[in-house]
Amino acid sequence: MSQKTIHSTIHVDTLNSGYVNSHILFDVDFDAKEKEITVVVGPNGSGKSTLLKSIFGLCTVYSGEISYNGEKITGLAPHKVARKKIAYLPQMNNVFSNLTIKENLIMASYTLNSKLVSQRIPEIFETFPILKEFEKSKSNTLSGGERQMLAMGMALIRQPNVMLFDEPTASLSPKLANEVLSKIKQLRDDFGITIILVEQNVKRALALGDFVYLFANGKGVFKGKPDELLNHPELGKLYLGIS
Repeated sequence: MSQKTIHSTIHVDTLNSGYVNSHILFDVDFDAKEKEITVVVGPNGSGKSTLLKSIFGLCTVYSGEISYNGEKITGLAPHKVARKKIAYLPQMNNVFSNLTIKENLIMASYTLNSKLVSQRIPEIFETFPILKEFEKSKSNTLSGGERQMLAMGMALIRQPNVMLFDEPTASLSPKLANEVLSKIKQLRDDFGITIILVEQNVKRALALGDFVYLFANGKGVFKGKPDELLNHPELGKLYLGIS
């Protein structure tokens, strides 16, 4: 059992979790430190997304513990996790397609009073100028990268302390992927948000991250600094195709 890291915002201890009768994660230990970007990489089916869903209350936890700033949140319902200022951004279906950009932001701010919403929306537009440009357009007219920006804005409007990103650059061009990852870095730098980033673009993600976990077959097989994984003689090549 791992020792709890003093400044860990999210701490996961010997987690076993999955979906109904499908056991995905096995004795996983994980820490995300305050105001850092912690990257989670690994082959498809390794359990990366299940980790995020377990933290956010979307999976069945068989055993183990998940804590947030020292408070146990294991098994809490997603809406209760969200109220603790933890935001989860899934890969798909993360915006309301039939609503405008502004309407999406209003929908996302359901926990805020109307006065605070009116203050927060201009701040979101300042952080994501592209959203201001398309303020009255329906979100189904946006590009993939723009939709990711909107999803980030919808999460940011609730002033989260932690943001969980599940493959935010999937299906994006290299240019748009870089823009999205740059915005994620900006969220950490400008707002002090703790980021947990599950990402398939390994080299880009490692260039961004402060710390990295490598998952394989539902277990953590490496944790350390990004450079240590990139320079590892076997792990990167075996699991990630890094040559």
